[in-house]
Amino acid sequence: MRAPLSQSLPVFPWDKLKPYEETARAHPDGLVDLSVGTPVDPVPAVVRQALTGAADSPGYPTVWGTAALRDALTGWAERRLGARGLTHGNVLPVVGSKEFVAWAPVQLALGAGDRVAYPRLAYPTYEVGARLAGAGLAPYDDPTELDPAGLRLLWLNSPSNPTGAVLAKDELVRIVAWAREHGVLVLSDECYLELGWEGHEPVSVLHPDVCGGSYEGLVAVHSLSKRSNLAGYRSAFLAGDPDVLGELLKVRKHGGMMVPAPVQAATVAALGDDAHVAEQRARYAARRGPLRAALEADGFRVEHSEAGLYLWSTRDEDCWETVGHLAQRGILVAPGDFYGEAGARHVRVALTATDERIEAAVKRLHG
Repeated sequence: MRAPLSQSLPVFPWDKLKPYEETARAHPDGLVDLSVGTPVDPVPAVVRQALTGAADSPGYPTVWGTAALRDALTGWAERRLGARGLTHGNVLPVVGSKEFVAWAPVQLALGAGDRVAYPRLAYPTYEVGARLAGAGLAPYDDPTELDPAGLRLLWLNSPSNPTGAVLAKDELVRIVAWAREHGVLVLSDECYLELGWEGHEPVSVLHPDVCGGSYEGLVAVHSLSKRSNLAGYRSAFLAGDPDVLGELLKVRKHGGMMVPAPVQAATVAALGDDAHVAEQRARYAARRGPLRAALEADGFRVEHSEAGLYLWSTRDEDCWETVGHLAQRGILVAPGDFYGEAGARHVRVALTATDERIEAAVKRLHG
């Protein structure tokens, strides 16, 4: 009998935070949880109204989604990403982006002898997806320095989780050209693209200046979890190479990977309304400034963090010492080694807490 699949996967890292959470929760003023990037602000009214209006949906939804949804996806990608000439064949809804990240190598028929590349400091689900498929791992600092032999899939992540680093347009052009030269499919995780703060403005691989007007070998991954506070809705989508998306659609039909019909309707509403995105961005900006200043006043150095929902911070010590230091003040953060050994001296501090809890953290750090 084969070993259980779970044995091929790393230990789920968040379980290691439990003792520190208990310490932080014992603070007289309560826990400030800045460890997980889960939205805490209200779902926009326009989205809730659309969800409610589609609540009477007794039939099965389709994997490809409604025509209205596909129109919304192509329209948003053209308006926001600068993509040109998209058709319904260039888009595909998915049940949250993490589901796709984890199962993409399996659905693309990767296996033994194939390799999956991902940033050395990265969201851990890229590695999990490769392991689920039985593929080899190829962590990188610069993907163009990898041996392309057997390399089937290259994950990009800009803006990065956890660091908030942004790949400049020229870098994307160089990497895309290299991947195409060697026949490597690029999956670009762009879930934080609408949350650029400083430095290079985040750019999609689907922008014509990057892709040259062709989507061959490129798939961008986008999510409504952060931009629209819809993490609980599990709404995300892919855009790019129609051949790749067509193959995924065939596989996903057999797997019944369907976004619920009310969520499809809510997604159409969310992508058609830019006002709530600007409002949410302003909330995060108002939290980011004081929190960053307070961390720096407490002896932290904030690195990268040009975009996204995190402050990648260090006190030049082991990350778990830093986690303990903050837990004593009732603040819980994510240790950097959750994202790879390269993060062992950093912590990830999320902006996803209420204004009141961010204010509490700021006071304690200035304490």
